[in-house]
Amino acid sequence: MVRQPGFFDVAARLRALSAKGDDLERIAALVDFSMFRAGLEKAVPRADGTKGGRPAFDRVLMVKILLLQAMHGLSDERCEYLIKDRLSLMRVLGRGRADPVPDANTIWTFREALERAGAVERLSALFDAALRAAGYLAMGGRIVDATLVAAPKQRNTAAERAVIKAGQIPKGWADKPAKLRQKDRDARWTVKFSKARPREDGAPQVDRAVPAFGYKNPISIDRRHGLIRGWTASHAAAHDGARLAAVVDADNTAADVWADTAYRSAKNEAWLAERGLVSRIHRKKPPGRPMAARTHRANARKSAVRSAVEHVFARQKGPMALVGRTIGIARARVKIGLANLAYNMARFVRLSGKAAPA
Repeated sequence: MVRQPGFFDVAARLRALSAKGDDLERIAALVDFSMFRAGLEKAVPRADGTKGGRPAFDRVLMVKILLLQAMHGLSDERCEYLIKDRLSLMRVLGRGRADPVPDANTIWTFREALERAGAVERLSALFDAALRAAGYLAMGGRIVDATLVAAPKQRNTAAERAVIKAGQIPKGWADKPAKLRQKDRDARWTVKFSKARPREDGAPQVDRAVPAFGYKNPISIDRRHGLIRGWTASHAAAHDGARLAAVVDADNTAADVWADTAYRSAKNEAWLAERGLVSRIHRKKPPGRPMAARTHRANARKSAVRSAVEHVFARQKGPMALVGRTIGIARARVKIGLANLAYNMARFVRLSGKAAPA
């Protein structure tokens, strides 16, 4: 016979989770989510309840759920299930076993409301202000890069792709609304270059071209703390260099900007110089000539600094499982923005476990 767990059994289990080191509990303790309340009330207005019906879930609770979803790469359905199933998620959300939990449709609807209001950028700005108030100023310069965010692949013909690229709807799609809703006309194909596996005969590695479909997450982190200080979103084929001005923040205490060769252009160099910023962007190999030894050494020194941004992407692609389960750039931007905000919260918790901020 299976014994029903009592109150003290649940309390003992939660204490055991705390002893193991529950990151979600630390986030709940260190992050004051009430900072978002006023902004959410303006961005997501609701009826006053005079007409009856089930009371709406608290907006701050819904933001917590979206951030938990981003931290673990959960679908709406899976997120609903795990909140109902796991004690650790109930605790961080302040839910008891008898309390109602938002269903998958409610989660989707609230995220749509944030998208319509453009609220994710405001949430990011509020948390960045909280980071600065806690002593985590943007310091040491900026490191800029972008990573691909895969989206569900679209099986379109070459003719349909050409029409989509021209900003139009392919013939016959408008007559099938259900089909049109499932077609992502904002995402694009691109080619990602990666190192092939070492060959058994000892031959050197070569770049391997891998086609990818979806969006990009261009970001800027500060060198001192590794926190995301600027971000945007674009389709996968967008040129990285064109996103530099959108992600470089103005509040860093240092003037240096690190980035790879995709960001080096006369336009970007002039833009940085006009703002008193120092370009540490990699230099390209001269066409038809070998790279000078001093340029190679300078690029290597820059790489030692620039590589820090890869830790951000490794966490987002690894434990956070960042992929685009949405359709359209507006929804992708919300998804990417929430992932960046969730990363900053997790990073803040890790930094808070070390020495006090400088």
